[in-house]
Amino acid sequence: MAETQRRVVKTPDARRDEIVRAARALFAEQGVRATTITHVADRVGVTRGLVYHYVDDMETLVEQVLDACIDDFVADLRAWDAARRPGDVDGAVVSAVALLRHHVPTRRDPDAPQGGPHSGPAVPRLDDAALAVRFLDRAVEALVDTLETTTIPAYAARHTIEITHVRATFVVLVHGLIALVRSRPGTPDDVLVALVRQTLRLAPTDAPATDDPAAP
Repeated sequence: MAETQRRVVKTPDARRDEIVRAARALFAEQGVRATTITHVADRVGVTRGLVYHYVDDMETLVEQVLDACIDDFVADLRAWDAARRPGDVDGAVVSAVALLRHHVPTRRDPDAPQGGPHSGPAVPRLDDAALAVRFLDRAVEALVDTLETTTIPAYAARHTIEITHVRATFVVLVHGLIALVRSRPGTPDDVLVALVRQTLRLAPTDAPATDDPAAP
């Protein structure tokens, strides 16, 4: 007797996440404008009607994907802040640059090999200029919001902040770094580190603690 196939029933949250993940992968592969609800439904293995049950239209789905990308970046930024060693300014900047590389898409040569140390998560190809600008603005604001509640006050507790207009400076810096990494992905990490240090006028890394009173 043939075994009856059972329909997989998922919770609404699980199904919504599955749809968003599928759309995110498709946007990365073929761009936002080339992707339809039918493509997403086929990738998930459900009907178009079920996708529409969770999203009103493609615009809503695009917004959910962009929100997911920003949430991932913010979560990794919080993890970076929690893992950095207080006083190790140099190490923090180096690891922050690596985090930026991980999340920012670059203008790759289509014939170049993919992967490598700076390959990041699936990032949508935002082939609509207005959408790309809106996404970048939202992402930068979310990142600076996070820094204002984590890294910036922690730094201020140990060092004097040498810049004025702190939030505006961070917004300009993050926008500029993203633009540079996207347009010139070959820019060496030490150049990016130097730009961060120069812009923020960061203090040198604290000397490591020692029990030797004669040590410098």
